[in-house]
Amino acid sequence: MRMRTLIIIPAYNEEGSIAQVIGDIREHAPYVDIVVVNDGSKDRTEAIARAAGAEVITMPFNVGIGGGMQTGYLYAYQNDYDVAVQMDADGQHRAEDLPRLLAAIQHSDLVIGSRYVEQTAYRSSASRRVGILFFSQLVSFVTGQRFTDTTSGFRAANRKVIALYASYYPADYPEVESIVYLKRRGCRLTEVPAQMRSREAGRSSITPLKSVYYMLKVTLSVLMSASRVRVRGVKTSG
Repeated sequence: MRMRTLIIIPAYNEEGSIAQVIGDIREHAPYVDIVVVNDGSKDRTEAIARAAGAEVITMPFNVGIGGGMQTGYLYAYQNDYDVAVQMDADGQHRAEDLPRLLAAIQHSDLVIGSRYVEQTAYRSSASRRVGILFFSQLVSFVTGQRFTDTTSGFRAANRKVIALYASYYPADYPEVESIVYLKRRGCRLTEVPAQMRSREAGRSSITPLKSVYYMLKVTLSVLMSASRVRVRGVKTSG
């Protein structure tokens, strides 16, 4: 029996790519449902997504990736989906990789599509590679499990994780923190190889200044989470 699967696509001003992303999913995984979380876009993202056949949840204003993703997980939870898959609206994630994630989710709670678990043709800027390596090593150290691509937003979640993320999802730049959150709750996480493309249209919202903020904020959040776990595990004498 096929698992009921929902694709969650958070989108902010992605009118140039959203129709192609939805069409790609329909071509390679026609059995899934699609919901686009239109995060207060000021362009035609909502109208184009609806015309392409996706369900659309439109936020009254821009709430950010964390709020958008939690909205998608709430939708998945309330509509009783077995699996929810995060995909970007800019065309970087390939729908032909969906079967690999869906096969792996049968044995894990969260599956991450990684650009680096195997060598792929993906190339990024030097600064981005440094950030990916830094966070992957940080999370690997904190959790005791090796990760290669903690910033990847291409992920499949089972019912357990859907319920957890519907209850809580980190607000700003959540990919890294959300892994630590699940590990703290005893979830099984795994990575599978995934090819990724360059952005189809538009531009990233992460500026150099935001990148610095991102690294500092996420690092502190991860370390604080690790400290809370260790404090709870300390036994006092007397």
